[in-house]
Amino acid sequence: MRLYLFIRAVAGFAMACAFTLQLVYQAQVAGLGPLELVLAGTVLEVVIFTAQVPTGVLADLHSRKWSVVVGYALIGSGTLLEGVVPAFAVILAASALMGVGYTCVEGAEEAWVAGELGDGAARAFTRGAQVSQAATIAGIVASVGLASLELPIPLLVGGGLLLLLAAVLAVVMRESPFEKVGAPREHLSESIREVRRRPALWFLMVAVACTAFAAEGVDRLTQLHFTQAFGTPLLWFGVISIGAMAAAIVLTQLADGSGMRGLIILQTGAAASALVLATSGWFWLAAAASVLLSATRDAARPTMITWVTDQTEPGSRATVLSFLGQTDAAGELAGGPPLGLTAERFGIRVALVGAAGALAVAVPFLRLALGRRRATR
Repeated sequence: MRLYLFIRAVAGFAMACAFTLQLVYQAQVAGLGPLELVLAGTVLEVVIFTAQVPTGVLADLHSRKWSVVVGYALIGSGTLLEGVVPAFAVILAASALMGVGYTCVEGAEEAWVAGELGDGAARAFTRGAQVSQAATIAGIVASVGLASLELPIPLLVGGGLLLLLAAVLAVVMRESPFEKVGAPREHLSESIREVRRRPALWFLMVAVACTAFAAEGVDRLTQLHFTQAFGTPLLWFGVISIGAMAAAIVLTQLADGSGMRGLIILQTGAAASALVLATSGWFWLAAAASVLLSATRDAARPTMITWVTDQTEPGSRATVLSFLGQTDAAGELAGGPPLGLTAERFGIRVALVGAAGALAVAVPFLRLALGRRRATR
């Protein structure tokens, strides 16, 4: 567990340092508008959607360790590239590079933990999330401080740390033998059959798609919303992000072991928070809603990962988790451009109201997943 917590700490700090003010960097230094900001995220999600399952299959059939190492190296390289060249075309290329990296890490890292720790994996996911959230707070502080010197510096520091993490893991990360199911085509077919045998996973995937539909708009437009609606200075973005991480640590602890019931509560809170963020004309209420929205989304991930790994066979965990990642990417692809266009034509508040509606639609599907889980016991 110690190595996993180390990974979560370094990755959490590095990504927070790099990405806390990434959108401000893209808007102010690279000169991207609302639609271009969303399109940069859309390119990322296109690559994630395309590469998610193939990289999951490779991790299950060859090595989860090396999938994680290569993934962090690619994310670090893309981050450095974006920080060095603030041009729209280069940012798109960097997003593509980072997208492949994310698919290499996502699923493989959780499958590696489950394989190494067995029954202790659930506790590791919760503790790892909390360590990552605490490290993220430190990364946010570093990001704001470094950005006060020059906006590209946080991207350069964060990217460099991710490359260093990849190098360290290449040396110290160990991997126990795990079950490997046949050739790639056979393995993929078996993983698909496994998902089909579990209707609860299908309902969860629909809920993930709804949440992802909203996510691209929320992630890409919130900082611009605060800037336009309230004239929020850079420092306050750091304060809001720190508050969100502190709240996420508490919510993650409260949701530990709650399973699908906890996910339903967190999703309901996210939908309500997004609606308040979109409609409030008072800065402090909008800031509180932004904090709660981010915290509920962060706290939901370890709960969902634990629930999914508990229902999947060891040999196909990375691939099944990749299916969820691909569903998430598909949802963001579907939601990003329309929400971006809505923001351009009707205003950011209207786009955020649409995002809140998508988050609310996910709740009944989570309830269906809970019901089918009970029915299959």
